[in-house]
Amino acid sequence: MQMSDQKEILADPATVYAALLNPEVLKACVPGASEVTGTPEDGYQATVTQKVGPVKATFKGQVTMSDMVENERLTITGEGKGGAAGFAKGGAEVKLTATDTGTLLSYDVDAKVGGKLAQLGSRLIDGFAKKMADQFFVNLQEQLGGVPETEAEETSDEAEKKGWFSKITGRE
Repeated sequence: MQMSDQKEILADPATVYAALLNPEVLKACVPGASEVTGTPEDGYQATVTQKVGPVKATFKGQVTMSDMVENERLTITGEGKGGAAGFAKGGAEVKLTATDTGTLLSYDVDAKVGGKLAQLGSRLIDGFAKKMADQFFVNLQEQLGGVPETEAEETSDEAEKKGWFSKITGRE
C-alpha cells in the first residue's frame, strides 16, 4: 500500500518536529495507542489496538527514526505484530515546510500487511489507513493547541446539530 498526503499544522516546524519525536505526544496522537516508550535515537516500542473490518488486534511493534534533519524532515520505519491477525510494516518519509500559518507536513507512506489483515482486501485497508492518518493529524493539531479552520467549522456545525437534536428530544 502506498499513500501520500499533506496537512497544514498550525504550529511552526520546530514545534511540529519536536512533537513527532515525543513519545507522550505520539501516544496521544496515534489512534488506539496504549503505550509508546523510547527515544528517537534508540527507537520506540509501541502497543496499539485497532479494529479493521471484522479483525481486531493488539499490535506490538518497534518504530525507528532515521534521515533526521531537525525541523525539516525525518523517516519513520516500523513493524508491528498482531498475533493471528497478522502484521504491518512500512515506513514514511515526512517533510516539514514553513508556511504563513504554520507548517505544511507532507508524507509518503509505503506499507505492507499480512495475515488475516491482508485477506480483507486493499480497498478496506487503504480506507482504514487514510482514516487513521487523518485522525493522527487531528489529534496532533489538538496536542499542539488548536484546531485547523476547516476542522473548527465542522466541529461547530456538529455541535449545532447535536444541540438541535437534544432540544427536540431532550437527549444527546
